[in-house]
Amino acid sequence: MTKTTFIHTSDLQLGMKRKFLRPEAQSRFDDARLRAVERVGELARERGAEFIVVAGDVFEHNSLESSTFGRAKEVLRALPVPVYLLPGNHDPLVADSILARAAEADGVHVITDSQPLEVAEGVELIGAPLTAKHAAEDLCARAVRGLEPTERIRVLVGHGAVEGFGDEDTAAVIDIGVLEPLLRDGTLDYVALGDTHSTHSLGRTGKIWYSGSPETTDYLERGAGEVAGGEVDSGNALVVSVDKQGTNSTVEVEKAATGSWAFEVRSWEVADAADVDAVLAELREYPVKDRTVIKYALTGTLGLEATGTLQRGLEALEPVFAALYPRERLMSLHLEPGAEEMENLPLTGYARDAMRELVELAAAPGADTQAAKDAVNLLFRLSKEAN
Repeated sequence: MTKTTFIHTSDLQLGMKRKFLRPEAQSRFDDARLRAVERVGELARERGAEFIVVAGDVFEHNSLESSTFGRAKEVLRALPVPVYLLPGNHDPLVADSILARAAEADGVHVITDSQPLEVAEGVELIGAPLTAKHAAEDLCARAVRGLEPTERIRVLVGHGAVEGFGDEDTAAVIDIGVLEPLLRDGTLDYVALGDTHSTHSLGRTGKIWYSGSPETTDYLERGAGEVAGGEVDSGNALVVSVDKQGTNSTVEVEKAATGSWAFEVRSWEVADAADVDAVLAELREYPVKDRTVIKYALTGTLGLEATGTLQRGLEALEPVFAALYPRERLMSLHLEPGAEEMENLPLTGYARDAMRELVELAAAPGADTQAAKDAVNLLFRLSKEAN
């Protein structure tokens, strides 16, 4: 019997930038991506893994700042077991490939072709590397063409969209219908895929997996407390154990958390002060705000007092989060003071007339409503402070 345990990860995308992050938050995000790779190494040590496979997109692109690349190279070099890097669509194996320079570090290897690569006694990798940003065919199908069943443990490493999983419809889409028979007859024992950043098991064999990115990169869509879509399960790496007797193999896959950031899309409907308090309370309950990014949409109608409370609450929370900002396209929050609220304003003369005009402007379609709302809130706050 041949046995092995290894770590499957992908889509590190070291050097990734996010335009909605302030410079200090971007620096923390950069560091967190490197720390996630270190946690993959710790996981390998804890589980007794023999090697690590990165199934594509190790780097964000082939041209990084020297400081970013230097730090990444040091983290890869320090991993406790050999690491095998597959070129993906972000870092394809082209003339100026950044992976060639990464492989200069001890213990770091690049999968450059589809020839069987022995990584441990009785264990080999079959790679399907991208040699251009866009593939012209199913590279996984090409990589396994002509392979026969074997008593050796054989892992296919690929990168790209899978047929029936995602929106892509090109000749390069990976057809798992080609791979599953090979997993049943002993030609292959596991398929390690990269491309999507969420962890997923594919097909019926339980032997084809997207590992997802070890650190979260994009938004989880939430609505009314329910998960709706987006990057639904990222920040993981997979611990894969394979036992093979003859041509029959048993595969166990354990998902292990490696990430520390969260990206969420939130939406709330508000109608009164109680709703505003609930929204702000939810935001305050996030435990690690400096590693949390939230874009939000608010819909509904609020009076002056509730609008002011909401704006002050959001202004206080914005610098605490890694990023907290409105999803402008879906924002539909209207200012509509009640008659009693307008009557009780501690304003007279010109100031009262100005407030009424601003309120009308804030409610007018097509107008610069946010500027008008800001002016209303400022005048309302000043009137309160003056009394």
